[in-house]
Amino acid sequence: MVETTTIDLVSKDVPSHVLKGTGLGNEEVGKDHLQTPRVKLLQQLSNEVDKNHSEYIEGATPGDFINSVTKENYGVDMYVLNVKFTEDFVVWKKREIGGGLVGNFKSLAEATDYLTSNDLDVDQHDVIQTQSHLLIKKDAKSGELGIPFIMDFASSKLRVSRSWNSQIQTKGGDRFASLWKMRSVQTANKAGQKFMNLAVDFEGWATEEDYIEAKKLYEAL
Repeated sequence: MVETTTIDLVSKDVPSHVLKGTGLGNEEVGKDHLQTPRVKLLQQLSNEVDKNHSEYIEGATPGDFINSVTKENYGVDMYVLNVKFTEDFVVWKKREIGGGLVGNFKSLAEATDYLTSNDLDVDQHDVIQTQSHLLIKKDAKSGELGIPFIMDFASSKLRVSRSWNSQIQTKGGDRFASLWKMRSVQTANKAGQKFMNLAVDFEGWATEEDYIEAKKLYEAL
């Protein structure tokens, strides 16, 4: 019988040879080859809260904010800088016929023209107005800024998005000059069905250091 020797396959701490690295091997990796982190507000029927689903995240509950790439659970509130706003009209194939993303368009007319010009049945597709906010999370304890992510606002969240834009405009200055607290809240639709939405509160003005970092991100877009 041949005895096997247990060895350390990985280093738990970041070793010096990693710290000295400059990203060799990633020369051909561009922004189109990377997945953009998005933060998702969990609902009662979200896969992440279903213990029998492959996307289940231990401890996740409705109202939690989840990073789509890192799967990090930010809890029910977080502090953010709002860097940039965009709007798209997203075309989806209806779920009952298979579902799936068709494409993103800058206007409702553009999305509709795409469907008709490609002989796609309009009744078999949904065009969803989606407003997206590029955000940077600020750690409440350390004060450090995290990796930027996108938060999508559609359907019932559009009202929150418009309100946030209005508040930012009223405050004046650059969009990323203020710090906001984003939190989940429970609400209900006209039929009385409860679901999780979100609210944003102005916390104050960003520090000069945070403002500079947010401006660098904005200018790099």
